[in-house]
Amino acid sequence: MWGENMATALVVQNAEHAGPGRWGRWLAGSGVGVEVVRGYAGEELPGRLEHQALVVLGGAMLPDDDERAPWLPGARALMRQALDEGVPVFGICLGGQMLAQVAGGEVAGGYGEPEFGSTVLTLRAEAAEDPLFRGLPERPTAIENHLDAIVRLPPGAHWLAGSELCPYQAFRVGDAAWGVQFHPETGPERIAQWPEGRAERYGVDREELRRAAVRDDAVAAPVWREVALRFAACVRGYGAA
Repeated sequence: MWGENMATALVVQNAEHAGPGRWGRWLAGSGVGVEVVRGYAGEELPGRLEHQALVVLGGAMLPDDDERAPWLPGARALMRQALDEGVPVFGICLGGQMLAQVAGGEVAGGYGEPEFGSTVLTLRAEAAEDPLFRGLPERPTAIENHLDAIVRLPPGAHWLAGSELCPYQAFRVGDAAWGVQFHPETGPERIAQWPEGRAERYGVDREELRRAAVRDDAVAAPVWREVALRFAACVRGYGAA
């Protein structure tokens, strides 16, 4: 149990091997407890968000693939509530796509070229004024694992980062809702847990991806830890308001 006065984030997990990973540890270490609801396993999402933050993780489906993932309407409703009420949000991969869609953007399945493994991102000028991304290295690396993509950001969104193959890698909606296409919560070890054949059918070797991610992680992990700690500060600030 988390302390009575500790801020908590509701984390929606959409696939078995796609949990909060090191973000859970980083948030908890910075004063934000994590409550994971495993939609993929049949756990029921709450009808209303009573937490101080919402984190929606990745999954191999589109954000409105309700027939395949019947918990998604509930996740979208929580996302809508969080946006309407200014509750801090962090959406990762599928979660970032969900944020874009709920806020009025557009997501396309199988769009463009897929990205796998450690990938170079490029921060845009708007990132310099962002509460989470300001002052980060201009070209950090992060682990990617996606076939689908955001093709249009929501109206008024702040476009924070892109990559060579996928322009919409990070964005912010309003003051406290962030979406990313990459996986800041994922370390190199998780690549071995990807479904067999997912990357291989595109001619990609998972072991080679893992080795490259290990090489990059010594520099990448502190960057995404800093983002997690800044998000935790945002959550604590919301909880204290």
